[in-house]
Amino acid sequence: MHFDLIVVGGGAAGFFAAITCAERSDKSILILEKTSHLLQKVKISGGGRCNVTHDCFDPRELSRNYPRGEKSLIGPLHRFGAADTVEWFANRGVTLKTEADGRMFPDTDRSQTIMNALLGAARFGAVEIHTSEGVVSVVKASHRFEVVTDTGDTYTSSHLLLSTGGTRVAAGATLAASLGHEMLAATPSLFTFKIKDPRITELGGLSVSPASVHISQSALASAGPVLITHWGLSGPGILKISAWGARELADRDYQFDITVNWLPDDDPAELIAAKRQSEGKRQLASRSPFASIPKRLWQRLVAAAKISDATTWSQLSKAQAEALVDQITASRFRVSGKSTNKDEFVTCGGVARDEIDFKSMQSKLVEGLYFAGEVIDIDGVTGGFNFQNAWTTGFHAGADIANR
Repeated sequence: MHFDLIVVGGGAAGFFAAITCAERSDKSILILEKTSHLLQKVKISGGGRCNVTHDCFDPRELSRNYPRGEKSLIGPLHRFGAADTVEWFANRGVTLKTEADGRMFPDTDRSQTIMNALLGAARFGAVEIHTSEGVVSVVKASHRFEVVTDTGDTYTSSHLLLSTGGTRVAAGATLAASLGHEMLAATPSLFTFKIKDPRITELGGLSVSPASVHISQSALASAGPVLITHWGLSGPGILKISAWGARELADRDYQFDITVNWLPDDDPAELIAAKRQSEGKRQLASRSPFASIPKRLWQRLVAAAKISDATTWSQLSKAQAEALVDQITASRFRVSGKSTNKDEFVTCGGVARDEIDFKSMQSKLVEGLYFAGEVIDIDGVTGGFNFQNAWTTGFHAGADIANR
């Protein structure tokens, strides 16, 4: 059974490469997916809505959202970026909408809409798809790849694309390594922080936006909404810093301290001084004076500053005011572990970027071997950037194979 192209991995990048190749050539194409589910990350992304891409149409600015891969992606994003993704789906009847934070979703708010577009395009391009068939080994012999699967079948192909996703799954790393590629260790990215602290206990679901986060004894910092969960802190402000600090935080075994500024764009000392004059008889804990800080969190910050519930604004001492400002602008928390952001597990690590030609996504070591998606040492922050990497690298791989 011979194919012009075999794609290992039935995720976003693999499908996009296969479809691109099929639409630009008459090559025979086979996708091999080891599980029974196709496009699984597409299905669960964005709480089942699929965060397709981000409303950022400047390639250089877009590339700045990749802690690993920023420089490598500038060229590819110029040739196929977020605007091209929007157009690609629009041409297939899928309209994307933009939310306030820049994330783009199908206007149906259903990931199945995106899955249907990809599955339909693959069918129209006569792409053959096998599920529940994992690849056991790959050997390059002469000008062909020999692919053996766990069903006992053997296939040959002129071109091979590895799009197996994050290399925390040993199979993807093993195949690339067996063909001579250096694999950088898989490290979790986009994770939430486990924190036990009375200031946030039982406040799960409360969110503060904007907020800023800084890792103690580190240059790592980020800004964005911070969400309190039943296990600690999450939200874009936390997920971004976890991505940029993925390897550093892993080296710390996820035990470190953070400082949260719950009011980065305002001067709380100035407002507190004004409140002492204008609302002297009102109790501090009765309501939050800051629109972005929910009342229940405000009451915890007041208590942490050792201010009683009965204290009025006029009774607030200078020392208490300073302690309250410190709680607002520099709340210190101890992080003692990490948790996955819902089901959206992303890793940094994978095939070394300097072993790939980013004009074609072809291996510099093995002719006819291509890579796309998260199997490469590229990962983005939260907001649709990891899918954009899948569409971009998948497109260039598929286009180059079609032209050969």
